[in-house]
Amino acid sequence: MTCPKVGIVGAGNSASALACHLASFDYLPVMFVRNPDLAALLSHQGTMRCTGQLEGEFPIRVTACPEEMCQDCHLIFLATTANDYLDVAESFAPYLTEQNTLVLFSSKLAGSLAVSHFLESRGVTGVDVLETDSLFASRVQDVGHVWIRGIKKWNLYSGRCRSMTKRYEGVLESFFPGLEPAQNLIQRGLTDFGALAHPLTLLINMNEIDRQRHFLFYYEGYTPKSVTLLERIEEEFHQLARAFDTTLKPAKEWLHRYYGCSQNSLLEAMQTVPNYRFSQSPDRVHHRYILEDVPCTLIPLQQLARKAGVETPMVDAVITIASILLGENFERAGRTLERLGWDALSHSEIRAALNA
Repeated sequence: MTCPKVGIVGAGNSASALACHLASFDYLPVMFVRNPDLAALLSHQGTMRCTGQLEGEFPIRVTACPEEMCQDCHLIFLATTANDYLDVAESFAPYLTEQNTLVLFSSKLAGSLAVSHFLESRGVTGVDVLETDSLFASRVQDVGHVWIRGIKKWNLYSGRCRSMTKRYEGVLESFFPGLEPAQNLIQRGLTDFGALAHPLTLLINMNEIDRQRHFLFYYEGYTPKSVTLLERIEEEFHQLARAFDTTLKPAKEWLHRYYGCSQNSLLEAMQTVPNYRFSQSPDRVHHRYILEDVPCTLIPLQQLARKAGVETPMVDAVITIASILLGENFERAGRTLERLGWDALSHSEIRAALNA
């Protein structure tokens, strides 16, 4: 029997875990790998080995040709970092048709809208773009070997508007039974524990990280006093969600739904997630925990908050400190309202677009 093909752009931690997961559901993952040496190695192996929460040796196919992937795969997951989405869209734009659907596998805030707007600026129309969060805590151990230490049992997915999300009900659930449709794009993008916690956790532990003194990122990254800063950022996430006609579950409930943990407090939740016992701190401050989550979640959050008249002093502070620390202008490089095509819209017009 011929297995249906599903495209995956990327060959890193999430992409490798996703390939094994899809293969375990009897799909043939076709991995687009830009690095020619890595593409050759993976193609020669023809399989991906998985250990941890999923065990086995799974068949894969590898291509370095965007046109081939667009022709062979109707559904294509973008499992790169969120910063790379527009570069991928640029490479794939000449070959995408209405037969293709893109799924962003770690979208951050409004990623599907950013990619849709970019494709339209390149003359590409009729290509639906969906988004969810990465569903695996995983690490590539060697070429063709990935270790999955955690698989999220629950998450949300969305399209750029409510009607698109509804159109795909049941499609993504066939790959990930724990997925649920979000009320809107904002709810989906803000239901992301990494985007909430990564930047602040790195910043309040920056001295230890800069000295390369390793610690367990969530287990040891907070005290009962310092976690109040994270709780304040969480409240700003909730305030923005309410301003755009949706609500968020508490972050401690996200973690419980993801992996199972105590819900007595946010601190206790982080310290009782089983796979967080393996989550080591980064070895440098110049890390994707800031380079991805600040421009791709906190910048659009800040700009949407300004549209809605919502104050976000903690988010503003994290952006400012991260910008100074890394010497980056995140507002210039980030996912601004202009890059979403929303810069000229009012608060009420954005709400209408979300609910269309």
